[in-house]
This record gives sequence, C-alpha cells and structure tokens, in this order.
Amino acid sequence: MKFKEIEFIGSYKSLDKMPADNLPEVAFIGRSNVGKSSIINNVLNAKVAKTSSTPGKTQLINFFKINKKFYIVDLPGYGYAQVAIAIKKEWEKFIETYLRERSSLKIIVLLLDIRREPNAHDRMLSEWIKSLPTISPIIVLTKSDKVSRNDIFKNKVRIAKDLYISQHDILIHSSLSGDGRFDLIKKINSLLEPREMPAIEEGESDETNDSDEALL
Repeated sequence: MKFKEIEFIGSYKSLDKMPADNLPEVAFIGRSNVGKSSIINNVLNAKVAKTSSTPGKTQLINFFKINKKFYIVDLPGYGYAQVAIAIKKEWEKFIETYLRERSSLKIIVLLLDIRREPNAHDRMLSEWIKSLPTISPIIVLTKSDKVSRNDIFKNKVRIAKDLYISQHDILIHSSLSGDGRFDLIKKINSLLEPREMPAIEEGESDETNDSDEALL
C-alpha cells in the first residue's frame, strides 16, 4: 500500500504562516518518546518525519501534503520534564492555539504508549478532544511489539477505562512490525470520506502492506 505523493510543506511556529488552502488536516499528537515520528513514517511508508533521540527537541508543527488532498500534521511531543518552564509554557500555548483555532483541522490522532498509564496530560487532552464538535478523535496505543499479546488486551481495557472510552474505539499499532497500519489508515479514510476524500479499496488488509495498491 503506497501513497502516490507525499510532500513536506514546512515547519511552523505561528498559525498565520501555515498553509491557507483549507485542505483537511490530520494531526498526530502524543507524549515525548511515544513514537510519533515512527508511526507517521510507518503509515506513510516513507521516512518523512524526523526522529530524535532527544525528547522535547522538536518545537515546530510540521506539515506533509498527501496526494494533494489532505495534510498529515506532526505536532511537538508534550510533557517532557527537562524542557525549560518558560519554553514549555510557550510551546503548550502554541499547540493549544493550533488545536483550538485551526479551522481546517479535522482529525486528531492521540498516541499513547501501550506500556504506560495515561498521565494527567493524556487524560486532559483526551477529554478536551472529545469535547470539540468539529474534530474526530482517534486513540492509538503505540509500541505494541513491546508487550505480550495478553498484555495488549489487558492494557487496552485498562487504558479505555482510565479514559472513559470504549476499548473498541482504541487502535493498536507497532511501527516495528507494521501491525495496525491498515486499521489506522482505514479509520482516517473513513473519517475523511464525508469530506469527499478517497477511501481505501475494498478487500485490502494488513497483509497487503507491500502491494503496489495506492490511495487514489
């Protein structure tokens, strides 16, 4: 499964400099070290999002145009304790402004490490996203390859209860194995379909990840 065209548009620190073409945006957000860049690269099947060994390093919002029809938006990771307080506050305010005021933002993909208990930031963000009438949330548990199959189920149930959501609303993903890639793409497409975005062709599955089928 391949995307026909992926274009890095730019990195931004103010809303007024961001793309103004009003294409729908799918934003990925999560704690520092949750594997955000890795999951974006896995979904797109291309190394476009830069990974860093230093948590909290990225402080810009990165835009990638997909097939000239929508954007994948890579938001800075949150919650890294070693960032200076003044920088952290400015950073968090910037992210909040984007999430609250960006009219072209349509989907927020909240990433949580399947091994970790949701913290206050995670719970607050989950509740806040659910309260936004124009935003469709997707919850994804990352790094599923780090736990056993039994723990995947147990942790999914536990995290669902912690966030007051149904476990059926949570997706599982591993950037290492690619498990869950198709489910995430299918979910994004299903939410973009009402906005006249292309859907994945019927009959594809995770087993076809290496095929030459493309999203049109």
